Amino acid sequence: MPTKKRILLLTTGGTIASVDAGEGLEPRRSDVMERELNQLRTYYDITVEDVMCLDSSNIQPEQWQTIAQHIFRRRSDFDGVVVSHGTDTMAYTASAVTFMLPNIDVPVVFTGSQLPLSDFLSDGPDNLRTAFAMAASGQSGVFLAFDRKIMLGCRAVKVRASGFSAFESINARYAGQVSNQGLVLDPRVLPKYTGAPALATGISTEVFLLKLTPGLNPAIFDMLAGMGYKGIVIEAFGLGGVQVLRKGLSGIQRAVEAGISVVIITQCLYDSSDLKVYQVGNKLLQLGIIQGRDMTSEAAMTKLMWAIGQGMQPQEISRLFSRSLAGEITQA
Repeated sequence: MPTKKRILLLTTGGTIASVDAGEGLEPRRSDVMERELNQLRTYYDITVEDVMCLDSSNIQPEQWQTIAQHIFRRRSDFDGVVVSHGTDTMAYTASAVTFMLPNIDVPVVFTGSQLPLSDFLSDGPDNLRTAFAMAASGQSGVFLAFDRKIMLGCRAVKVRASGFSAFESINARYAGQVSNQGLVLDPRVLPKYTGAPALATGISTEVFLLKLTPGLNPAIFDMLAGMGYKGIVIEAFGLGGVQVLRKGLSGIQRAVEAGISVVIITQCLYDSSDLKVYQVGNKLLQLGIIQGRDMTSEAAMTKLMWAIGQGMQPQEISRLFSRSLAGEITQA
């Protein structure tokens, strides 16, 4: 009989671990989780560590650091790591942990559910099985498993609030899918690391995500600078359009001159920003704006938070955003 793969399950709360406490769903460790794990123990040697028990809306950057630290410290004792997490902010956590664990040398797989495990019709058992299969695959990297699909942690976005197909891989193929052939991985998507694994949890909370809207007062950029923000991610129109009327460019220029790193991505869920297409985009490039290209909002936000947290200066950050660290952007 083959030796069972050793899998570490880190629990953080979320819907998958929630029960009805009388005032709505509340995350708690329950006997139902143990029942599901007992079934999985037929196939895997499982160790469970409860890291926290939070609704994912309450998971903040300091919790990202805690999760990354647990993974890095314990990874050498296991073949893979599964992290159960609430769905609402799981894409942010998976992206942040991707950057905090450069060259990770084991599979790290985030998963959760839209219905608690205590519900007879929960999608949780299926998501756990997919996550454990990926954690046992031997493929290093940070991934998110949901609805029988595997995606890079830095490409996953929650696109549905209640449907079981809650997450999609944006601007990248799925890293793997479950079919009648089992778990089938796509080598074109899987990250390829060359350096030594490291733990780099420095993170800055002084980054603001701004969705551009018609009529936006450009004074917002002066306000953000005055509040001490060091980075701004702008969800711009289409290919990266920003209104140049009403002194929009001057506000951005002042932010850049103040040493704030400004990253432009597109509001469109699919496709990429390309500031070289239109005049307004070229004006932004002349100001020193950073192109986020086809990154998700979650990945752009957490990459910028991480870069500033590592002590990088604006020019270093600009160079960092020109290359992919873990598949978060499509290289030209």
